[in-house]
Amino acid sequence: MDTTTALFYVFSAVLLGASFRVITARSTVHSALFLILAFFNASCIWMLLKAEFLAITLVLVYIGAVMVLFLFVVMMLDFNSDAVRQGFWKHLPLAGLVGAFIALEMAAILMGGFRVSEVPALDAAAAKMGNAKLLGIAIYTDYLFPLQIAAVLLLVAIIAAIALTLRERKDSRAQNPSEQVKVKKGDRLRIVKMAPTVEAPAAAADKNEGAA
Repeated sequence: MDTTTALFYVFSAVLLGASFRVITARSTVHSALFLILAFFNASCIWMLLKAEFLAITLVLVYIGAVMVLFLFVVMMLDFNSDAVRQGFWKHLPLAGLVGAFIALEMAAILMGGFRVSEVPALDAAAAKMGNAKLLGIAIYTDYLFPLQIAAVLLLVAIIAAIALTLRERKDSRAQNPSEQVKVKKGDRLRIVKMAPTVEAPAAAADKNEGAA
């Protein structure tokens, strides 16, 4: 067994253990941390497979952005997952059956991609370029038109999200930055003079009660 194979088994074992802890951990924060660990080990496996672009994308996008945002949301909302996890083990047999069915489907589709004899050999110049450069050449030559369509759709989605967020509603608490810059102290602060309230001494209160 060489070093690459040993590392593959180590990363795979940690990945499977972290994936199992994602669905069994009681704390939502712990589940998110185990998911980050699973993503990191998956990126390491992709590095072993010489798919460095996918590995870096997984680390930067999912671990660096999505999971950090998810952790912030979980810690700010203080979500109680005990009510959601009730009856978890009751649905475990059905979930295991569905998971096994999905694994068999993925195996039936992906096993054809692991046949090395059917893969066309790359020339020496293409092999020196690297995975990321070859992927960029393929995207911006063979798939340029679908890439432009996807970019336009993402731009429309961004504009729609901004328009829906900034629309004026009665229940909206949006603030106008220009009005905040022009504000003066007299517009936000008002000093009111009030007569002081002095409590009567205890001795004087006792004398008044005795005279009564």
